[in-house]
Amino acid sequence: MDERIITQAILDRYFQKLKENLSVDVAVVGGGPSGLVCSYFLSKNGYKVALFERKLSIGGGMWGGGMMFNEIVVQEEGKRILDEFEIRSRPYCEGYYTADSIEAISTLCSKTVKAGVSIFNLISAEDLIVRENRVKGLVLNWTAVEMAHLHVDPLTIHSKFVVDATGHATEVVAILQRKNDVRLSTETGKIVGERSLWAEAAERDTLLNTREVYPGLYVTGMAANATFGSYRMGPVFGGMLLSGEKAASLITQELKRWK
Repeated sequence: MDERIITQAILDRYFQKLKENLSVDVAVVGGGPSGLVCSYFLSKNGYKVALFERKLSIGGGMWGGGMMFNEIVVQEEGKRILDEFEIRSRPYCEGYYTADSIEAISTLCSKTVKAGVSIFNLISAEDLIVRENRVKGLVLNWTAVEMAHLHVDPLTIHSKFVVDATGHATEVVAILQRKNDVRLSTETGKIVGERSLWAEAAERDTLLNTREVYPGLYVTGMAANATFGSYRMGPVFGGMLLSGEKAASLITQELKRWK
């Protein structure tokens, strides 16, 4: 084996992939369950999607199940998404199903990539491209640069829509709010903030809050509840899955108007 060829192959293929995604239909920030499901359905609908995850591993909080017990719970409505991805689940009692968290998130990752989504890990969104009162892309840098507090200038990609799927931190919406004098489509015009755990209300509100928060910027999953001031839900993941599907559906409707 020639080490030079190995290195050249990695560089050539990676930069080919990166260059092919400098302009996309949708850029998703956050590789948890809602971001993956959103990306999957958008790609299945024929749109070009790139997903950016700041950590080494894709999958968000689903890997750990509940308190590192690697099982998750999905209610009746969310089981349909597990079935779509061919993730095995077992009934526990009426209306409740369990799934192995490792199988669930690894399958979501695999099926999303195979659907055509380009996933880039270890990359953080440090800013947004905002033009004419609309989000039109992302400003990206290596997560290692961010963690080391290095003064290294970022690069950019353009997109028709951006999805904040960063979970509790609402990282993308927070950047928009901090750096721009804008009003979000929330009750206060700002990020309202996450409330304490209430699974039933949180699962309901996750779908209600999955929507456009500012022209060109959608929120999904826990980022939706934190943005609009609803509850967290713990290791119940049906709302996360359904939220990703809803975000993809709403954006698909908007993208059809672009043609």
